[in-house]
Amino acid sequence: MDIGNRIRQLRMKKSLTLEELASRCELSKGFLSQLERNLTSPSINTLEDIAEVLGVSMSNFFKEEKDVRYTFGDDDYYVDEKEDSTITWLVPDAQKNEMEPVLYELEPKAESFVVKPHEGEEFGYVLRGSVVIINVTRDEEYHLKKGETFYLKGNDEHYIVNRTEKIAKLLWICTPPVF
Repeated sequence: MDIGNRIRQLRMKKSLTLEELASRCELSKGFLSQLERNLTSPSINTLEDIAEVLGVSMSNFFKEEKDVRYTFGDDDYYVDEKEDSTITWLVPDAQKNEMEPVLYELEPKAESFVVKPHEGEEFGYVLRGSVVIINVTRDEEYHLKKGETFYLKGNDEHYIVNRTEKIAKLLWICTPPVF
């Protein structure tokens, strides 16, 4: 394992300078620089101190991170076709992430599932047709057509309705995942 690179990654993730990390670990900036460039090796105690300051356990420090994917295509999508709607998950295993983007198609005269109050937020962009967001908690309706967006806090129970004779399609992004 590249210990120096791992220290540098975690330090950068915490937005710490070499000097700040060195000060918090009671090490010299030069020594820490040598560690990050793998010119020297830390003792176990020193590495434990560094890991603690960086907010990770020793086991997490040594845990190899999986290759992170940044792009996805048709082969990665998962489609769930129901009688009144089709949900296309655009990012594999998005439920493990903080954000879950889906394409949501709603048949004519159909409605989505009810989204219960949750900690988080939702964003939507109407790609085709028009929809109505029904806010059950506030007894309100919000009408949206193609090209319009919505941004909701997860505080209220709500769902989406297609009151037209045409399919409605929207990009719906939730945090945390609710689909």
